[in-house]
Amino acid sequence: MPIGLLAAFAFLPILVALVLMVGFRWPATRAMPLAWLVAAAAGVFVWKMDVVVVAASTLQGFASAVTVLLIVFGALMILYTLSESGGMETINHGFHGISRDRRVQVIIIAFIFEAFLEGAAGFGTPAAIAGPLLMSLGFPALAAVLVALILNSVPVTFGAVGTPIWFGLKNLSHKVEGAIAQAGPAGIGFSDMDGFYMFIGKWASVFHSVMAFILPIFVVCFMTRLFGQNRSWKEGLAVWKFSLFASAAFVIPYLGSAFFIGEEFPALIGGLVGLPIVLYAAKNSWFLPEQAWDFGPQSEWEAEWTGEIATETDISFKPQMSQVRAWMPYVLIGLILVLTRVQFLPLVDWVKAWSIGASGILGQSGIDYALQPLYNPGVVPFILVAVLTVFLHGMSAGKVKKAWGQAFKRMKNPTIALLFAVALVQIFKNSSMNPMEYASMPLSMAQAVAAVTGGSWPLFASFIGALGSFITGSNTVSDLLFAEFQYDIATALELPRQIIVALQAVGGAMGNMVCIHNIVAASATVGLVGMEGVILKRNVIPLLLYGVVVGIMGMVFAYIIFPGVF
Repeated sequence: MPIGLLAAFAFLPILVALVLMVGFRWPATRAMPLAWLVAAAAGVFVWKMDVVVVAASTLQGFASAVTVLLIVFGALMILYTLSESGGMETINHGFHGISRDRRVQVIIIAFIFEAFLEGAAGFGTPAAIAGPLLMSLGFPALAAVLVALILNSVPVTFGAVGTPIWFGLKNLSHKVEGAIAQAGPAGIGFSDMDGFYMFIGKWASVFHSVMAFILPIFVVCFMTRLFGQNRSWKEGLAVWKFSLFASAAFVIPYLGSAFFIGEEFPALIGGLVGLPIVLYAAKNSWFLPEQAWDFGPQSEWEAEWTGEIATETDISFKPQMSQVRAWMPYVLIGLILVLTRVQFLPLVDWVKAWSIGASGILGQSGIDYALQPLYNPGVVPFILVAVLTVFLHGMSAGKVKKAWGQAFKRMKNPTIALLFAVALVQIFKNSSMNPMEYASMPLSMAQAVAAVTGGSWPLFASFIGALGSFITGSNTVSDLLFAEFQYDIATALELPRQIIVALQAVGGAMGNMVCIHNIVAASATVGLVGMEGVILKRNVIPLLLYGVVVGIMGMVFAYIIFPGVF
C-alpha cells in the first residue's frame, strides 16, 4: 500500500477526535473511545494486526493510564484538601494588597504562581485556581481566563513533576536504547532513558526560557489593548522592567533545575524560588511604573467581558491560618520530591524498589506494563502530603470526607478520557507488529510528512505538539501520541532527534493555551458561558507567536548548534 494512503489511515483516528471535539464539541469522554475504536479498526483491517494484539495493546494502554491517573488523583487530593482546610483561601488572601496595578498582578499570579501550581499539580489546575483569584482582585472574567490560559504554557512541559517528559516520552525507550547500544553513551550524550529525559528537559527549558521573557510582557500588552479604556498596547509596555525582572527570577532557577537536577523540577522550583522574590519586589515597588493601571469602571465594560459570577462581589478570601502553615504542604511536596529524585541520596533506590506489572499481556511478547507505586508522584508525595495536611491544618473528619469525596468524584471524566487516549497510543505504537511488514502508524505519518516538508521541519515540529494538546487536552498525551512520530521524522530527515523531540515537548505545552478542555474548565470557574470560541480565537495569536519563535530557534539548534547529533 502506498505510504501516503497508509499515512491517511493512520491519521484517521486523530481526525475523528479533532472533528468530534472541535466541530461537534463532544467531550473527550465520548470522543476518545470512538477515536480508539477507529484506531483499533485501522489496526485490524489495514495493518492486519491480530485481534489479540489489538486487545493486548488496549489493556497495556489502560494499565499505563493508571500511572497518570494516580498523579491526577493525588493532585486533586491536594487541591481539595487545601480548599477544605482553609489553606488555599489563606494563600489566595496573601496575594491581595501586593499591588493595585493589574499588569503586576497578571505577572505575579498568572505567570509565577501558575508556574508553581503547574509544577506541583498540572492537569488544568493552575488556570482553574488563577482565574477566580484574578476575578476576586477585580478582573473581568474574560480577561482573567485569557491571561491565565496563555501564561500557563512555559511551565507545562514540566507540569505535575515532569509527567509530560518521563511518562509522555516513555514509548521512545526502545528506540533510544537501540541508539545508545549502536553509538555508545559517548556518541549520544547520555547512557540510559533517565539521561534522555534529562537531555530533553534541558533543551526544552532553553526553548521555553526565551518565551518566558517575551510572553509575559506580550500578554500584559494584549490585555491593555483588549480590555483597557484606551485600547493601548503602549500602556502594557510600561511595565517592561518589572516583567523582565520577574522572568529572570523564574528562569534562572528554572534552567538551573533542568540542567542540574532533572526534568521533574524546573516549573516547581522556578515558581517556588521566583515567587517570593517577585512578591518582595512588588511590595517594595521595585521596577514598577509610576502610575498603576486598571480596567476602568465596570459600568463601561463590554457585556461579553463578564459571566454569571459578578466580579469582586461574589468572591472574597479571608485568612484561615498563617501563610507559613498554608504553604507548608507545597513546601513538603517540593522537599520530598527532591529527596526522592536526587540520585546520590539512598531514598531514590528505596522508592524504586517496589514494582508491579505484567509481561506478555494476553501472551503477546513485548507488550508489557510496569509501575513503581512509591516512585509515582501521585502517591509520594501527593497522596502522602494530603494525608499529612489533615494533621498540619487540624482538619475535622467531615472536611476530610468532603475533600477526598470531591477528589474521587472528579476522577470520572479524566479516567474515561485517559484510558482510551493511552490505549489508542499503544495501538499506534504496536501497529509495527503486523504481518504485512507495513511501517507503524506513527512512522507512516512521519514518512509522508517528511516527503512534503523536507529540512524545514523544525519550523513546524512544535505545532504538531500543540495540535496534540488541542485534541487530547494534555501535554502528556500529546507526547504519547506524537513523540514517536517526531522521532521518526527526524530520523527520516537526518535531523538531530533530541532537538525535534524537545520541540514536540515544547509544542505540547504551548498548545495548552488553546486546549478545548482547559478553555471550558477555566471558563466554568469564572462563570463564563458560550465564550469558548472567542477565547480560542484570541489565544491563537500568542500561540502563533510562541510557535514562530520556537520554530526559528529549532532551525538554529538543528542546523548550527547540534547538526547531526543523536
